[in-house]
Amino acid sequence: MAKVITIEEALNLVKDNDHIVAGMAASEGRAFFTDLHTVAKRLNHVTIDNCLPLYPYEFMINEAYKDNFTVNSWFFSNDLRKAFKNKNITFIPNHLHFAGTKRTHHIKPNIYVGNATRPDEHGFVSLSLSNVYEKRMIELADIVILEINPHLPRTLGDVELHESDADYFVEVNYEVPVLADTEPNEKDKLIGKHIAEKIHDGDTIQLGIGGIPNAVALALMDKKDLGVHTEMLTTGFMKLYQSGAITNKKKTLHRGKMVAAFALGTRELYDFIDDNPGIMILDGNYVNDPMIIRLNDNQVSINTTIEIDLTGQCASESIGPIQFSGTGGQSDTATGAQRAKNGRSFIALYSTANVKDPITNERKPISKIVPMLKQGAAVTLSRNDVDFVVTEYGVAALRGTTIKERVERLIEIAHPDFKEQLRADARKLGYI
Repeated sequence: MAKVITIEEALNLVKDNDHIVAGMAASEGRAFFTDLHTVAKRLNHVTIDNCLPLYPYEFMINEAYKDNFTVNSWFFSNDLRKAFKNKNITFIPNHLHFAGTKRTHHIKPNIYVGNATRPDEHGFVSLSLSNVYEKRMIELADIVILEINPHLPRTLGDVELHESDADYFVEVNYEVPVLADTEPNEKDKLIGKHIAEKIHDGDTIQLGIGGIPNAVALALMDKKDLGVHTEMLTTGFMKLYQSGAITNKKKTLHRGKMVAAFALGTRELYDFIDDNPGIMILDGNYVNDPMIIRLNDNQVSINTTIEIDLTGQCASESIGPIQFSGTGGQSDTATGAQRAKNGRSFIALYSTANVKDPITNERKPISKIVPMLKQGAAVTLSRNDVDFVVTEYGVAALRGTTIKERVERLIEIAHPDFKEQLRADARKLGYI
C-alpha cells in the first residue's frame, strides 16, 4: 500500500480535457466523485463516462458545473434523468457486452476511478461488484485510482487485480450502496406465474431488476437444478439458491458456478457473494456475448420493456426521444438465449401505465401495447429478435410469426379496455 493518497491529492491529478471513466453502479469511486465539483474552477472540458451512477453527485446534477464537466453514460439513473435538462449529459448507445470495447475505439481514458477490496497477502485486490468494463478500462487508463473499502465483498472470477496495476489507492469507509428487494405486486405475481410455467427444471436463467424479475424468482422456488448465467446478480438469485432451486449442476458452460458481470442488491447479497467460490464475476464482454450465452443449453432470458408495438418492436430504454435508462444487456441476452439449444427469451411488461394528462393534469391509464412506438423512441429489441411477450393477461409467442399473427396475439394479452381500439388501429395501418 505504498501508493496511498488522499482524495484531495487524487483530485489534483485531474487536468483540463481529461477523460475519466467511473466504475459501474456500486463500483463507482464514491468519495472521488462526491468531491469532484470542488476543483471545478480550475478545470475545463473534463469528460466523465459512467454507467448507472447511484448517487446525485454535484458535478453531475448541478447546472453550475455544466461548462466544466460533460457526462456520458451507458445507462441512465434517476439522477441523470433529472439532470439531463442541464444540457451536458448524453447517452452512449451500446450493447452492454461492447461497453468496454467500442467506446475505446473513439476515446481512451486518461483516468479510471473505481473501488476495490484491500490487497490480500499476495498483493491482489478484488474489483468486487462489477467487471462489465472496469478491467478493460484499467488496462487502458493512464492513471488508475482505486478506493479501498473494507465494506466491499471480495468476489472471485476475473475481478482480481494486482496492486502494481493501480497507480494510487485512497482508503475510504463508506457503506456499499444497496438495491432494495422490491416486493412484487399482484400484477408482478401474475406475470411471474406465466413465465415460471414455461421454465423447466435444469434451465439456466438471466434476470434483471425490479418487481417483475423478483416475482419471477419467487415463482421459481419449486424448480430444481436451475443454473445462472446473467449480466446482473441480484438478491433474487441468492434466495433461489438458498431455497435449493439453484444448483448449477445442469449447466453446459461453467457447470457448478453462477456467472455474472456485476452484482447489485441487498447487504445480504453482498455477504452471500463474499469469498464465495460458487460465484464468478467475469468480463462483461464475455458474459454478455450472445455467442457465449448460446453455449448454455436451456438458457432463458427475462427482461422488461417500456412499450411494445403491434409488430413486436420493444422500446425499453426511452420514452419517445427522452432517454430513460439504457440498452443494457437486453439484446445481448435475448438473442443469445434464442441461439441456445432449447433456449427462450421473455419480454415482460404491464398491459397499462398511468400517465399524466397534459390538459387535465390527472393521471389516466394508457396501453403499453401500442399500434406504433412513440415518435423518436429507440428500438432496444428488434421485432426480429422478440420471442415471448408476457403481461398480466397471458403470454404471446411471437417466434416465427407473421405481422398479422403478432397483432392478434399481442391484442389477446392487452388490457381489455384497449383491445377494440388496438384492433381498429391495426386495420388502419394495414396490419390486419
